[in-house]
Amino acid sequence: MRDDLRTKEYFDERATREMAQHLKDTPRDMRETLALACRILAMTGQEAGLAGQISARSERPGAYWTLRFGLGFDEATPGDFIEVDQDLNTLTGTGMANPATRFHLWVYRARLDVQSMIHTHSPWASALAAARQPLVIAQMDMTPLHEDCAFLADWPGVPIADQEGVLISEALGSKRAIVLAHHGYLTAGHTIEEATYLAVYLERAARMQLRAQAAFGPLTPVDDALAREAHDYLLKPSIVNATFNYWCRQTTAPRTGHAAA
Repeated sequence: MRDDLRTKEYFDERATREMAQHLKDTPRDMRETLALACRILAMTGQEAGLAGQISARSERPGAYWTLRFGLGFDEATPGDFIEVDQDLNTLTGTGMANPATRFHLWVYRARLDVQSMIHTHSPWASALAAARQPLVIAQMDMTPLHEDCAFLADWPGVPIADQEGVLISEALGSKRAIVLAHHGYLTAGHTIEEATYLAVYLERAARMQLRAQAAFGPLTPVDDALAREAHDYLLKPSIVNATFNYWCRQTTAPRTGHAAA
């Protein structure tokens, strides 16, 4: 390396300091953040009828918050979230949980670091699941999922019982995402913002993989060391939160254009 070239570590440390200074968090309560996450999922084409699920761990042991069953992501408001216990009894709010969120309980039990989960049958991730293919990290925007996206090769059926929760949580292991063959995907984040960020990038990664394979055949994965470096950089909380805030502004921006005649 030339003597006048500074190291990547120098620029990483500098960027981290400057992001901490300039990228400020937006204060929101948990239910407002969940509602905005739902709107982001809908905005990015991840609406799946009533099959989509989002949850966040409650401060009450063994409980979590989720969108009441019967609503789509695109219509979620903060008041539409309910708190349920380990048997899906509603503790706070009105309505019932999606019965298929039962497997979330098993992930929360196994992973104390997980604070929020998203599961849906988005178009491109579902196509990857239908093809029974794991994710191949072949481009920089895929790297937040490098060594962090598991694969469950066999569909256990509709996840409304305990056995499916055991299978999915074991297959997820310590990773933050999983492609569920013949089904969809799950992201498990340290925050709601992180779970949403991973969900959006997983859907994009699946789209990229299927398009590239259709055009050029098998993909060449990114070098492991470089992918690991990019993974850690792109999952910095400041980047995750700033990206989430940008998507929030997109969902709330006034729409322009002329109404159809």
